[in-house]
This record gives sequence, structure tokens and C-alpha cells, in this order.
Amino acid sequence: MDGALAIIFAIVGLTDMAFNECPTGCLARSEDTSRFSIQAAGVQFNTDWLGSEVVFGYDYGHSFGPFQPTISISATEQGDIWFGGGAKWRQEIGRSDFFFEGSFQPGVYIRGDGPDLGGAIHFRSALGLGYEFDNGGSILMSFDHRSNGDLLPTNPGLETLAIQYSIALD
Repeated sequence: MDGALAIIFAIVGLTDMAFNECPTGCLARSEDTSRFSIQAAGVQFNTDWLGSEVVFGYDYGHSFGPFQPTISISATEQGDIWFGGGAKWRQEIGRSDFFFEGSFQPGVYIRGDGPDLGGAIHFRSALGLGYEFDNGGSILMSFDHRSNGDLLPTNPGLETLAIQYSIALD
């Protein structure tokens, strides 16, 4: 999958910023909904499904333009751990409760019994489709890719297919 999700995140997020945020300050800080999320995912390495992963995340209660700071930590059945932080971008679909969400998070990969991903520094990017409930909580189906971005000679990458539930904290 290489860096396609990260490129999509950058293009769409920056385009949204240019059209919707720049008239009042491209990266101006604004209030946003803080959220706690839990995600269950299937992990794929090359073409093999390795098992499952659980991810815990926190989205901060503010944004800079269309980008909301976020942090997360995950663990796989094989004992691999990943943690990092970056930004999310969320866009409602028309006037509905459905939305698109993308994210990009640099982080650290600690290998357990899972695959050799070529080193500790990894970039995780995701794209998903979600639904926001009246109470501010949401459910999201997403696909993500993580790799070291060819910083090191070995860079096989890892993918997940996930479902996430988030709770609005505000």
C-alpha cells in the first residue's frame, strides 16, 4: 500500500484547509470535541492475516484549521506495540450524520513476536467512513497502513481493517 493513504490525507486535508479555513486563518486554533476511542482490528502482513489488534486513542479538544491533534497506542496478539501522535481530519458527508475521517501519526513500533517491519520509527495513516450518533459518540470503519516510509532498507509495511467506537468527552 506504501504511502498512498498519507498522500490522500495530506491532499484532502490541505484542500479543505485552503477552501474552508484560510479565510479566517488557515491553522487557527478552534474548539473541537475531545474523544476517547477503542478500536478492534484485523492485522495483515503482506497477504497473510496475522490476528487482531486493539487500539486506544484520544482526540484533543481543539483543532488547528481542519486538523485535530490525536494520540494512540495499540497492541497485537503477537505482543507488538505501536504508539504515536499526529492529526485527524474529519468531514461530514453533506448534511448527514455520516463522515469521512483520515489520520496521519508518526510513532514507535516495538516488535514482539510479530513481523520485522524494518525498525522502530513508523508512520501510520488511515482512511475511514463513520457515523456520528446524537450523543456525539461515533462508529467508524477504517483501513490503515503503517511503515517506516523507506527510511530504512527493510520496509514491508502492515495493514489493518478496523472498527472503532469513540465517546465524546465534552
